Amino acid sequence: MSKEEAHEKIVEPGTIVQHFKREMESEGNMYLYEVVGVAHHSETDESLVVYKALYGEGKMCARPIDMFLSEVDHEKYPEVKQKYRFEVYEGDLF
Repeated sequence: MSKEEAHEKIVEPGTIVQHFKREMESEGNMYLYEVVGVAHHSETDESLVVYKALYGEGKMCARPIDMFLSEVDHEKYPEVKQKYRFEVYEGDLF
């Protein structure tokens, strides 16, 4: 699967993703999210990924798609193995 195909899959509604910080604190569903979809800012036409936390109060969040798909800053977080900020979650939901 190409990088572009992987990025298309990760922003499909219903995809469960994990934030890289899950490696540091993997208790329960912490840092797991469900992608709601991609929205477009009405004034700038910027694409935003809308996603919902699967922990706590289920907070809805939006992040610019480029930031959502960006690589982890491994200089700031050298201990993190995950390559991208968000990746498809392959485990079981609690």
